[in-house]
Amino acid sequence: MAPALALGCALVSGLLLPLALAPFDLWPLAVLAPALLLAAVHGQSPRFALLLGYLHGVGRYGLGVSWIYMSIHVYGPAPPWLAGTLVGLFVLAMAIFPALMTWLFSRLKLTGRLAAGVAFCGLWVLFEWLLTWFLTGFPWLFVGYAHLESPLAGYAPVGGVLLVSLISVLTGVGLWWLGPVLRSGEQLWTRSAALGTAVLLLLWVLGAGLSAVSWTRPTGAPLNVALVQGVIPQDIKWQSENRQAVLSRHLALSELHWGMDLLVWPEAAITWFARDAPVLLEDLGDHARRHGTTLITGIPDYQRDPDDPYRAYFQNTAIALGTGEGQYIKQRLVPFGEYVPLEDVLRGLISFFDLPMSHARPGPSGQAPLRAGSETLAMAICYEIVYPDLVRQLGRDATLLVTLSNDTWFGDSIGPEQHHQMARMRALELGRWLIRATNDGVTGLVDHKGVEQSRLPRFEPDVLTGTVVPMTGQTPFARTGSWPAVVMALLLLLLGWWRRSQPQARD
Repeated sequence: MAPALALGCALVSGLLLPLALAPFDLWPLAVLAPALLLAAVHGQSPRFALLLGYLHGVGRYGLGVSWIYMSIHVYGPAPPWLAGTLVGLFVLAMAIFPALMTWLFSRLKLTGRLAAGVAFCGLWVLFEWLLTWFLTGFPWLFVGYAHLESPLAGYAPVGGVLLVSLISVLTGVGLWWLGPVLRSGEQLWTRSAALGTAVLLLLWVLGAGLSAVSWTRPTGAPLNVALVQGVIPQDIKWQSENRQAVLSRHLALSELHWGMDLLVWPEAAITWFARDAPVLLEDLGDHARRHGTTLITGIPDYQRDPDDPYRAYFQNTAIALGTGEGQYIKQRLVPFGEYVPLEDVLRGLISFFDLPMSHARPGPSGQAPLRAGSETLAMAICYEIVYPDLVRQLGRDATLLVTLSNDTWFGDSIGPEQHHQMARMRALELGRWLIRATNDGVTGLVDHKGVEQSRLPRFEPDVLTGTVVPMTGQTPFARTGSWPAVVMALLLLLLGWWRRSQPQARD
């Protein structure tokens, strides 16, 4: 491909990928975008491939995480030039990952199209997996999330979002491979094209068939639930003089819903620290207990530094009161929002780096699930829900998934819809109903197939009521996590390398 055309294809492929995801939901673009990038980088030098991957990353993250500007500018608050600079630096940093991927791909020197296609697919998924853990990870804008409404959704309970990504990218590179094969007109290539087409069709038919499989089953009676969406403005939420007003808003919205099996308030719905409000929590627990209700609420807490009694660390927690019990401390923290990387350099640079919760410490792994009567609730707070294997560890033995969030930080942007889409994928992967309560949206109920059953309008104080079904049993993903998809991706990469070494290979 000519250099100018390759540059255009790489940038366009990056811009197309976010359009495949929520709120646009044009899922065929999740097949097209990787194929365009492969077409651009195939046969290019490593240096030029690095540039192409970087352009793809700039397009992908520049559009896909544009909502970060809202967080920094509106809630930082930073002036537009500084917010734009910080977002630009973040986008440029994230673009390094697809750049490294295309550079490595080019270094393999896979001139054969079939070898190049399978190796590219393996590398793509391996880099998605890398983003689930490297430097705490940023597992956003994965191809697999686009397929919640496509036949490939059936693969999610089997191998998680990474397996869905693998099949999607494999489809795209398969179509890329088929084009020249069909144009050649040779009988051998025609047979190869027929076989390749059959394999791709089989993968999609199998995905549709897997969607009909019930990996989990109901246990016990459905629960009546009420989810409170308080819509507390972020700029007043943490002011100490507004603590009572914030609490009163949630109490007023909840007034008619005591008696539900579950009453769920969002992340940090109570802005007193838990250890400083024992009487309040006891009163809330007693009130909920008298009505036969489990109240789940987010509330901050703090822990004294054992080496410095004058220093404390925040903890983002969720607790169960009334007919329930337990506490969960958030394990995966939001960079800059809950902790500041390079703290000695950045702390105090702008007020965004001095937010009230930006000194937080993560909770330990292996925390017990919350209890609500006889049910066990796997809790994920805000950003944690985007980590497939973390939620798997928390939720494989629970009967329900619950996530509390405060997407006010995203404002009126595409961020909350992306976040909600990823939460839906967790429900599908584990075969569990998901309860999602947020401060201003998206508050909703999602069934064990990842299908949204109901939601509240954004930015409107309200209560969502409905029923959820506790589930038992484990999906294959609950048992094995992402490892089968990672191993398959590695095998595809090795297959491409092996086929490269075969002198008789005609691909």
